[in-house]
Amino acid sequence: MSAVTEYKSILDSLTTAVIVVDNNLRIDYLNPAAESMLETSLSRVQHVRLAGLLLETNQSLDTLQAAAETGQTYTRREAEFLLATGNRLIVDYSVTTFGVDGCRLLLEIQPRDRLLRISREEDLLTQQETTRILVRGMAHEIKNPLGGIRGAAQLLDRELSDEGQKEYTQVIIDEADRLRGLVDRMLGPNRALKLSPTNIHEVLERVRTLLEAESRGKLSFRRDYDISIPEFPGDKEQLIQAFLNIARNAMEAAFEFHDGPCSPEPPTITFRTRVLRQFTIGQKRHRLVCRVDIIDNGPGIPPDLLQNIFYPMISGRANGTGLGLSITQSIIGQHHGLVECESEPGSTDFIIFLPLEETPR
Repeated sequence: MSAVTEYKSILDSLTTAVIVVDNNLRIDYLNPAAESMLETSLSRVQHVRLAGLLLETNQSLDTLQAAAETGQTYTRREAEFLLATGNRLIVDYSVTTFGVDGCRLLLEIQPRDRLLRISREEDLLTQQETTRILVRGMAHEIKNPLGGIRGAAQLLDRELSDEGQKEYTQVIIDEADRLRGLVDRMLGPNRALKLSPTNIHEVLERVRTLLEAESRGKLSFRRDYDISIPEFPGDKEQLIQAFLNIARNAMEAAFEFHDGPCSPEPPTITFRTRVLRQFTIGQKRHRLVCRVDIIDNGPGIPPDLLQNIFYPMISGRANGTGLGLSITQSIIGQHHGLVECESEPGSTDFIIFLPLEETPR
């Protein structure tokens, strides 16, 4: 029994892409993760020389050959694989000997774009937590003097007999209440999630219905749903608010860009859902994750604004409060998910990732 046959069930279950080659650098085995990554199948490439897929220099191939002969282990950074489609994939791979006799090499492959995405997500989650701590500290410092100002204005109002002067104290009270409400909104949802089985498409359809009413039917919608996505533990009302904040921003951007009879296309929002398997959010791998894309055909977000768009009080519109996306980020974070944004002129895509299994709180 060969080493590959003996360990096939283990290798098949790995989410890491694995290639096994013999001592002549001919492909002996690909696990399903490698087949998916390289867009090929074992039957097509078995016994083919690795050089047919791996775009390496002769020196790098000699290093692989030497590893097969000496058992030397090493890691190669930023290597290129040629996919069946003609595209190229930048990867890192680690080489170890495999089998009882050590006559085979096992290559563990990690795509560079995935590593960069995980690193970016970790930075984003750290940024979100830092922002949350900062906002909470600021809110505490603001709310205490606001309470004093409001209380003093109420006492002064009781002492005044002139109705004209009482108008001024009422302005102080009203503005103190407005600022307190603004601070509360900066803090995001202040109640625990009420989790129940939630259908993501019911959430999106509620958002679509609300926006159709707000736009009086002038907004065009495209829906591309994966109906196989199962229900997941979520707070439906909070999620509706989170997606509504994003979609409403998208609607306003699309109307600003396409408002007028001369516009070549109507303001349009696309809702798209997909299920992702063995997907990492931050440092945690989830068996199933729901990906939701909310795409508008507005002007796009300037690059200097894009990197700060989830901070409170940051808005691209003169009349915006800059709180909607911050609140969305907080709600999705409570669901152990993540919000990202990709934008270019003529298209902005907000991407929301939500784990579909219940995550310990």
